[in-house]
Formats: sequence, C-alpha cells, structure tokens
Amino acid sequence: MLKKLEGFLENFIFNSRWLLTPIYIVLVLTLIIIGVKTVQEFLYEITHIFEMTVNDLLIFVLHIVDLALVANLVLILIMSSYSSFVSRIEVAEDSVDTPKFLGKVGFKDLKLKVIASIIAISSIGLLEAFVDTSKKTPEEIYLMIYIHAIFIISGLLLALMDFFSSRSNLDE
Repeated sequence: MLKKLEGFLENFIFNSRWLLTPIYIVLVLTLIIIGVKTVQEFLYEITHIFEMTVNDLLIFVLHIVDLALVANLVLILIMSSYSSFVSRIEVAEDSVDTPKFLGKVGFKDLKLKVIASIIAISSIGLLEAFVDTSKKTPEEIYLMIYIHAIFIISGLLLALMDFFSSRSNLDE
C-alpha cells in the first residue's frame, strides 16, 4: 500500500513538469508579438526615412537590435527550458537546421546566457541614451549606468560561482 502511494506521488511530481507548458506557449506568443512590433516599427520608420537624422537612424537600428536580442533571449529560454525541464524536442533532432545550442545548453549555461543577454540589452539602452541625451536627464542616465553595472557584477558573480562549483565537482 505504501509502495503504491509512493509510486503515485513520484509519478504525480514527475508529471507536474507539464504545468510549465502554458508558460512556454505564452512565451511563443510573446515572440510573435515581438516580431509584429519589429515590423510595425520598421514600417513606421521607413515612411519617415527622408526626415531622419543620422542619430535618428542610429536609434532606430539600436531599437531593432534590442528587439532582436530580446527575441533571441525568449527563444533560447523557450527551447532550452522546455527541453531541459519538460520534454526533449524530438522534431529538432531530425532536422538539419536545429539550433546548435539545443540539447547542449544546461541550466548553468542558460543562466549565463540570460544574464549575458540582459547585459547586452542594457548596453543597447545605454547606447541609445548616450546617442540622444536630450531624451534622458543626467540622473536617469546615471541610474541606467548604475543598473548596468549591477547587471555586470551579477553576471561576473554568477560566472564565478559556476566556475568554483564546477572546480569543486572536479575535485570530488
């Protein structure tokens, strides 16, 4: 009786991973929204191409790069997390255009990729603020710099923790 209860409980806990699936579906829908917003921004800016200054063009390009970084981050999170925590993506195994990271990005690598993407996105935001300083007050720019520095320090600390963790695992 106790063994059956234990088996049921373990099965229940194991299958609870599927509760993550709606989150990944919402992230896929978010990826679609990012694509739509990118096209929308492009179509808006293309109608103003002759009125754009070089700074306006640079800010537009930075916005697109920013959206691409966010989209890449969302895609990496969806595919890596789903294949790590829910189920292997078997369709990808049969495809010749399978992303190289799929199946190779563990939780430790995913954390580092996420923080690296956040730092890159923060860098783009800072660059936009530096290119067009009229849109931000000096206090806002300083705050952005402080936040960016915190992201960098957090990333370095995460990388160091993972490095020392992997070194201690090698010693065992």
